[in-house]
Amino acid sequence: MRTHAEVKTETAEARDSRVLTRATLRAAELLDVSQSTLARILGVSAATVTRMRQEAYRLDPRRKEWELALLFVRLFRSLDSIVGGREAHAKAWLHSDNRALANKPIDLILKVSGLVQVVNYLDASRGRA
Repeated sequence: MRTHAEVKTETAEARDSRVLTRATLRAAELLDVSQSTLARILGVSAATVTRMRQEAYRLDPRRKEWELALLFVRLFRSLDSIVGGREAHAKAWLHSDNRALANKPIDLILKVSGLVQVVNYLDASRGRA
């Protein structure tokens, strides 16, 4: 039987980092966002995203990547709610021209200001639904 001292426990910060890293990767996968595009959204290198996929790197709550990942996951959750979980609709919306945004959302979210704009647009749209 293992003693309490022998049992490794994950800190809350480590757990949060693991969860957000996985959620970010899953959202990118479901939205058909490439690894290089995700790297640009998060402001990290493509090699860092590769390490994230290999579970060799987790997002750091003390870095800007954390806030950007939170926004990206929020975008996914809002869009998923609007389209009722229909993955194909979410992908199509993200990769298609949008008159209200005057661009493709995927192109906008490559910059922080565009990511915030798209999240705000989706939040407002959810409020009307």
